[in-house]
Amino acid sequence: MSTRPSEYLTLRGHFAGMASSDILVRRPLAVPAAANFVAAAVIFGLFVAAALFSAERKDVTAGFDEVAHVSYVAHIQRAGNVWPALLRMRLLDPRTFQFTDRANYLNHPAPFYALLAALGPTLEGHPGALLAHRLIDVGIAALGLAALLALGLAARWPRHEFYAFAVPLACIPVLAPLAGAVNNDDLAFTGGAVVLLGLWQLIATARGSWFALALIGVVIAAWAKLTGLLLTGGFLGAVLVYLLWRKRLPYIWLGAAALVFIVAAAPYLIFIWQYGSPTPETPAQLALLANGAREAGWADLPRQSFPAYLGYFLVGFVADWMPTLVARNPLQYAMLAIPVGALACAGVGITLSLRRLWRRDEAALDVVVLCGATAIAATFAIHVVYSYGRHLATGWLMDAYPRYYLPLAAIVPLAVLSLVADIVNPRLRSALLGFLIGGPILFRVFGAPFG
Repeated sequence: MSTRPSEYLTLRGHFAGMASSDILVRRPLAVPAAANFVAAAVIFGLFVAAALFSAERKDVTAGFDEVAHVSYVAHIQRAGNVWPALLRMRLLDPRTFQFTDRANYLNHPAPFYALLAALGPTLEGHPGALLAHRLIDVGIAALGLAALLALGLAARWPRHEFYAFAVPLACIPVLAPLAGAVNNDDLAFTGGAVVLLGLWQLIATARGSWFALALIGVVIAAWAKLTGLLLTGGFLGAVLVYLLWRKRLPYIWLGAAALVFIVAAAPYLIFIWQYGSPTPETPAQLALLANGAREAGWADLPRQSFPAYLGYFLVGFVADWMPTLVARNPLQYAMLAIPVGALACAGVGITLSLRRLWRRDEAALDVVVLCGATAIAATFAIHVVYSYGRHLATGWLMDAYPRYYLPLAAIVPLAVLSLVADIVNPRLRSALLGFLIGGPILFRVFGAPFG
């Protein structure tokens, strides 16, 4: 076994009906639990404050399709139908909040919008009610961040490692603005965070209650949006394959997971029955793509080859980690090196985790990183192929949204911590931790103004 800055402890995990199994967990000799808790509280408070500030000040027409999301909620409130017909939904006037004749182009399942419709005040004709609904979203996203911080506290990392995990999450450029807006990405983020916490603790403790929590998280994320199902369902599926491989999975858990997968996929099965697709191509959405491509000047351009489109997609994906509606200056372009560097470090960490798995030397961190990365890679491949089809049909070139991956965004800092675990040189280790902690702050401040 290789020597690393933190010692190895072996926990005896007992799965119901199975023989005991060794689960390796890397922990330092002394863990500043109290200091990490205080840091988590400060980070959580700053995030909530930023989300509340955004909720109070954001223009409803500025980004994230908020008018369409609010209109979905208002339609359910008016019709009293928790599963409305997509073709009948209309958009609100963003000034008066009265319904217009313009069709709503959203094609997401209804649970998130039905939840807000039940919890929040009436939106139709009441622009002032928007703030109350935004506050509900702040609460939803805050629960997600709290779950991820709880994961960091449960891992009992040393102080700087904990900061390297928590700070990048709180500094995700779109997270606070999204939390302060009516958007189903908030619920998907929280569902994914619950899954991460549940599966981390399942691997570390082998307790069935954590498995149940992870299953609940899959349903939450899946009922928010399709990418939530793909990411969290893929993540859970990969963990189940790992546990089967290591002969640590009670068959009753496998049956429970199969049942939950059906429940999680139910909205999309209904969509297939109603519209023939899990992502219904309604006339309003097709018109949005066609008109948008025409206005942007893409419709009449030659369609890109798949390799060219993939390159364009990757560049756009990195740039939109900090979305902006205005031109970037040279400093802001230079700041994009920070997320690229973090992704490169995460890639190395994934490789190291794979090597530990191959040597049967894996810890909970390695299992979570590898299974999460597998789910992200599979979802990304589906995302690119689907988006390329839309490009061929209309010329559309705006599908590379990193916020779709918020449910498993924590996999990136976790993968970088996998790299940190193998660095023995104190100076190199400190330099990398400094980059992981300071880089996201610098990028958030200087990367680009949110438009």
